[in-house]
Parts: sequence; C-alpha cells; structure tokens
Amino acid sequence: MLSISILTPFQVKLGPVLAVTLHVFCAVQLKRETQLQLPGFLRRSESRRMNHSECNNFYKSKRPARIIKCIYIVGFMDLFGVSMIIPLLSHHVKALGASPIVSGVVGSTYGVLQLFSSTLIGSWSDVVGRRFSLLTCLLLSAFGYGLLGMSTTIALFVLARIPVGLFKHSLSICRALLSDLVTDTERPLVMGHFNAASSVGFILGPVVGGYLTEREGGFYLSSLVCSAIFVLNAGLVWMLPWSEIPNHHFSANKNIKSRQPHDGLRNCDGNHHICLSTTKTKNVIQDWGNMALIQLTSVGAQIRMVASSDMWDVFLVRLLMGLAIMLYHSNFSLAMEERFDLKPKATGYMISYSSMLGALAGCLVGPMTRLYRGNMSALLLHSTAITCSLIFLYAAAGSIWHVILSSTFFGISTSVGRTCITDLELQRGGNARASGTLIGAGQSVTAVGRILAPLLSGLTQEFSPCGPPSLGVMLALTALVLLLVRTPMWAKVKNKNA
Repeated sequence: MLSISILTPFQVKLGPVLAVTLHVFCAVQLKRETQLQLPGFLRRSESRRMNHSECNNFYKSKRPARIIKCIYIVGFMDLFGVSMIIPLLSHHVKALGASPIVSGVVGSTYGVLQLFSSTLIGSWSDVVGRRFSLLTCLLLSAFGYGLLGMSTTIALFVLARIPVGLFKHSLSICRALLSDLVTDTERPLVMGHFNAASSVGFILGPVVGGYLTEREGGFYLSSLVCSAIFVLNAGLVWMLPWSEIPNHHFSANKNIKSRQPHDGLRNCDGNHHICLSTTKTKNVIQDWGNMALIQLTSVGAQIRMVASSDMWDVFLVRLLMGLAIMLYHSNFSLAMEERFDLKPKATGYMISYSSMLGALAGCLVGPMTRLYRGNMSALLLHSTAITCSLIFLYAAAGSIWHVILSSTFFGISTSVGRTCITDLELQRGGNARASGTLIGAGQSVTAVGRILAPLLSGLTQEFSPCGPPSLGVMLALTALVLLLVRTPMWAKVKNKNA
C-alpha cells in the first residue's frame, strides 16, 4: 500500500507519457507477433512494396528492347518496299517515251531533292519530335509511291518523285530515334543490327518486285504494294508506346501550351458567342503562326550549330568513301562482261552474295566494338584501309577469283565503316538533341556523292573499264590519309572532354 501511495503521484504526472510509450511498444510487439504468425502474406506484400520501383525499372529496361525491335521491322519494310521499285524506274521511264537525256535528268531529281531536304528534315525531327516527323515522312512517301504507280506521263512521273525526294527520310529519323533510346556504348551494336535488317529488306525486295513485274501492269502493282507497305509502317509507328520514349527535342509548343485558354476573352461577355468564336479563331491562327515561326527558328539554330562545328573532316571522309564505294558498284556488271566474259546472271549472283555478307556483317559491329574497346575512330581507320585494299584488288584483278575474294570482304568492310562513320558523327556532334540534324547532314553529304558518282564513272570509263574502281582507290587512299592525320586529334579531344 505504501508503494502504491508513493507511486500514484508519479503516475498522475507521467500518465500521458507512459500511455504513449506503452502504445508504441505494444504496436511494435503486435507487428512482430503478426509477422511471425502470418509470414507468407505480410512478407509477400512487403516485398511487393519494396521492390515496386525495381520492377518498374526492370520493365522500363524491357520496353526499349521491344521498341527497338519494332524499329528494326520499320527499317526492313522501308527498304523492302523501296527496292521493289528502284530496279524498275529506268524501264518505266523508257516505256513512257523518255529519251536517255530526259531519263538522266528525271533520275537526278531524287538525288537533288535529297541533298537539300536531308538536313532540314533531320533538324525538323529534333524540333517537333520523332513521332510526328516519322509519321509525316512515311505517309507522304506512301502518297508519292502511290502517285508513281498511277503515272502515265513524264510530267506525272516527275511530280510523283517530288514528295518522295523531299520526305523519304524515314531511315534517318529511325537512326536518330535509336540514338535517343540507347547509350553511347550500345549505339554501334543497335545501329549495326538496324543496318543489317534494312539490308536484308533491300536484298529481298527486288525478288518480289521482279515477280510482280512479270504480271500485267507489274510496275503499277509494285508501286501500289510499296505504298501500302509505307502505310503499314506508319501504322506500326503510330502504335509504338511513345509515352515511354524520351523526347530529345525542343518544346516548340511550350509558350503556346502555357498560355491561358481564355486570355483573349477578358473583354468579352460570356453570352456573346460571336465574340467567343472570333477570338478563338484568332488565337488558333496566332498559335499556329507562332508555332511555325518557333519551329523555323529552332531548325535554323540546329543547322547553324552543325555548320559551325569542327566536323568537316568526318563529313569529308564520308564523302570520299561514299564516292569510292559508288564507283566500285557503278559499272560492275559491264566490267565483268568486258573483262572476264561473265554473264549477267552470274554477275547478279555475285552481287547478291556480297550484299548478303554485308547484311550479316551488321551483327558483327557489336563484338568488333567491344574488341576495340569503343574506339570507333580506330575501327573506322582499319575498315577504310581494308576497303581501299579490296577496291585495288578488284581494279587490278587478273582472274574472276580475285573479284570473288574482294567481293567476299568488301560488303563486310563497308558495312562496318558505314556504322562507324555514323557513330563518329554523333560522338563528335556531342549534342543528343541534334542527332537528327547530324544524321541528316551526313545523308546530305551522301547525296552529293550520288550526284557526282555517275559523272565521274562516265568520264573514267572513257579510258578503261577499270577506270571507276581505279579512281575509287585514289579517293579511298585520300580518306585513309585524312584519318591518319585527324585520328590522333580526335583522341586528344576525347581525352580532354573525359
């Protein structure tokens, strides 16, 4: 009783504190006992809560893999459809009654349009985003190929080539999108696989196009099938989970979207519908004008940034090697017939053999990049040296076996070099937001080569059937010397930035 009478005043004073402490202690004990009694349910629920973020990261890492595979399919279908048409264009123009000079002018229309539009469309994709630009290019290309299938005159044929020449940049935008999705170390591997998938489509397309040509109205049927393929590609691009894809582009609509929707209605009565509709129309027109002005300004800024960068050496290497490779292919069939009396059928088998090896070589870029420890400039230097040696072997070939040997490794070396030069352009550009502009600028340089190669090939063939590859050897040797001089400088800049 004494103890009780002594403790009672302390209990009165410390009652609230003891009550809170006891409540917390009992809650902890109850939680432990419940966990011991029901370990399965609570531990599973707890593990779900703790690992929720990890699961999200896991699935996010899986989503780009699925998206990348879909882009591979887009690249395959793109070149599959295009390669159905390319071998038939010259025959169709001739069937329309065009002279050789007119055929040459019409054929160069596409290259000239690509020259001026590649950089613009690439920069535009940086500004408005990959989805809108890719869908626009695919649908307008589908319209161009559909119109090509209905062309019955030279004028309509030229008109059909205009939208294709201006907007056939879906592969460039796909490459820019792949660059947005992966890291710098993964980029050569992904680009190599994309080039391999596209090359397989380019190999299989002429087979289907040739089969359709044998039917009545074969060219028109092939063109319509190509147009349908581009529409299917647009549907596939539309269904991609774009909400999971990072958008590396300027927010051209930022100022427009942040504007209050009723700013222009402050002086209008809510009951005056005429004032409401008029103000809304004015706002829409003003918003579209502002958006177009912002997009044009952003495109100009992107192009000026690339033009002012110190990348002339990379673009010059691309031009020289592109010309050398085009000169190698320019008169291949004619040279085989004149030098070795090889039939066109056997020449076609040889070209298909080299192209298939080049397509498979895209899968070797990843292991080769790991072998070189990510040193793309060294890999480009070695692939350029091999390509130069193979062109020289073809130009000086004394038997058909020398040509077969050069063809075996030529497709592999050019496929590796093409992936390396694209990766170097993105590395040297150093701005992920301008990947479309950089790739578009590279395609413009390649378009210059497409314009110059037929001219140089025709001039050198006046002297010898070996003239085009001989000139290609000199151009490739120039590119090799340029790489030997500039590669150490690139390494110094890379180490300095690191």
